[in-house]
Amino acid sequence: MQRLVRFAFAGGIGFAADAVALWLLLAVTPLGPFVARVLSIGFALCVTWQINRHLTFSPSRRGVAREGVRYGGVGIATSIVNYLVYCAILFALPATPPLAALAVASLAAMALSFLGYSRLVFDR
Repeated sequence: MQRLVRFAFAGGIGFAADAVALWLLLAVTPLGPFVARVLSIGFALCVTWQINRHLTFSPSRRGVAREGVRYGGVGIATSIVNYLVYCAILFALPATPPLAALAVASLAAMALSFLGYSRLVFDR
């Protein structure tokens, strides 16, 4: 249970990193909400890897490179789910603010992320 709480904490920081990056990209670049979200997801993935590695699960025995590849694989898979939910919301409800769609999509992908990271990346 404690690991799940730490994962939720890491996810909250990752969500904040994702939201701030998306907001900045939309505010200061000509990128639209779809391209900007791809970049913000990548940034958030890097942030959460370090938090999950050091706080939530502790480093695996695989070494940082192999762990990073596994984390990236799970992260990309769950990010695809996250991005598809985000896009579906914006296409179905075009008046939805991108940050609101980000919040709903992030919650939808959270359970998949925990299962993937705990079983495939940081398993002991």
